[in-house]
Amino acid sequence: MIGYHASHEQSGPRELLECVRLAQRAGFGAAMCSDHLFPWLSTHRDGVAFAYAWLGAALEATTLPFGVVSAPGQRYHPVVLAQAASTLEQMYPGRFWLAVGSGEALNEHVTGDSWPDKPAREARLHECVDVMRRLWRGETVDHAGLVRVRRARVYSSGVDTAVPLFAAAVTPETAQWAAGWADGLVTINGPVERMRRVVEAFRASGGRDKPVRLQYHLSWALSREQARAQAWDQWRHAGLRYPMSWDLAMPEDFDAACVSVEVDDLVDAVAMESDLDWHAARLQEAAELGFDQILLHNVGRNQREFIEVFGESVLPRLVGGTVRVE
Repeated sequence: MIGYHASHEQSGPRELLECVRLAQRAGFGAAMCSDHLFPWLSTHRDGVAFAYAWLGAALEATTLPFGVVSAPGQRYHPVVLAQAASTLEQMYPGRFWLAVGSGEALNEHVTGDSWPDKPAREARLHECVDVMRRLWRGETVDHAGLVRVRRARVYSSGVDTAVPLFAAAVTPETAQWAAGWADGLVTINGPVERMRRVVEAFRASGGRDKPVRLQYHLSWALSREQARAQAWDQWRHAGLRYPMSWDLAMPEDFDAACVSVEVDDLVDAVAMESDLDWHAARLQEAAELGFDQILLHNVGRNQREFIEVFGESVLPRLVGGTVRVE
């Protein structure tokens, strides 16, 4: 299934709401959104919306299933996130899934707490997952660890509000670690062999029969030069290596770190091209890795044109496991 990714870092909530309506009409079968407090770059000034308020409107405005990637443990206390997810599940049963990750300092530093290293963030995330699942089972939860919970309960109006909890992973190591506890995996696009290693690590470590999903960053425009230019303008932070992008705290820090990033540094992270046959073939390569949903994020500002063109000329080619290239 091909879906549409709504990037709150780049567009305001009214525009994104209209985009998901258009995406459904164009034939996209699913949707996903980001969950940010800050944009990646200081030039993104359209307003970064609160994902959970927007998700309620987006689920009401469409019939699409929706996912989001959030980071419990610092900016979000797990009890608050459990209540937010439970509310969406009560209102739109079976249409919402939540992916959780260890987060980036960009969004989490605002609490004033120190930013833990990756192992500590993963340990904290695992505690949060356990707390959230216990709350969804109707338990009253006390927990003392890297997060603290005291006599918490989430009320669910007598319905099952357990939400599928996916793991967000960009490396085989994180995918392997998450396979034992996650209900599914979501990762990002890159070279085919790298994506294959992430999926195989998840499958081999306990995720064999679980869904895997792909957030697919691309840049489409009417010319190859435009596609490359808008990728650099809007998404050049993708040229930074981990862990730098996890640890920078402000958009201005990303601006400074990206000074030396060139458009060719983005080729592994963003599929940049005007040719629709090329895009269809790359998407088919990704689909053959076993993803049940591929959620397309066009990094340019030409969202409505992208939705129309891909709905008309790319999505119909991804039928029955083959790509029809004229």
